[in-house]
Amino acid sequence: MIDIFKQPHKGWYYHHSKPHFDSSEVIQFITFRLVDSLAQVELAKLEESVRLLPEKRRIIVKQKTIQNWLDAGRGCCALQNPELAFHLKCALCLHNHLRYDLLAWCIMPNHAHVLIRPRAPLGIILKSWKSFTSRWAMANNERLKLGISGSGLWMSDYFDRYIRSEEHLSSTINYIHNNPVTAGLCCRPEDWQWSSATELDGECFMQQSWSSAAPACCVRRR
Repeated sequence: MIDIFKQPHKGWYYHHSKPHFDSSEVIQFITFRLVDSLAQVELAKLEESVRLLPEKRRIIVKQKTIQNWLDAGRGCCALQNPELAFHLKCALCLHNHLRYDLLAWCIMPNHAHVLIRPRAPLGIILKSWKSFTSRWAMANNERLKLGISGSGLWMSDYFDRYIRSEEHLSSTINYIHNNPVTAGLCCRPEDWQWSSATELDGECFMQQSWSSAAPACCVRRR
């Protein structure tokens, strides 16, 4: 059996033209989505529309545009089914304090946001979440009328952004917990069942999380 904790972290690398930073020394904000949540044609058009922008501006425009599309509820939105949402929550909690420390999370109808301090490589962590839920979803697709077409549940890639500062940590947690509110799904973050909004002790949590992580500002992109 392979010891996942002995697997090397990749540092900076590209997958499907997206940059990823794999390290155990930073807190990571991760977004992953259902395979039918965004049309490939639209994504290709978006890539073309931002192609000439400076890199930082290009990334920001793409992220905001994609998030707006996701919040509009595109695709089958299988995660709005409480049984599937519960299984994803179980997947997130299963290896907490083993493969990673789970700091904040939110399950939306067609995507999920997770904030972790990884211990194992990110690729292994994401694979475990996706495979656990995908197998269950495909086995129960017809019974629950989830509307999943094809042979898979998740888009193969994911988005990650490491946390640069304590202020960045605070804004990211607020973003994660407020996503259901901005998407018009509830009035207050704590009203959304599928998030950690009611589980955290605000300021104390952020101070503890940031103080126990290596300074992300010391990370340099190659």
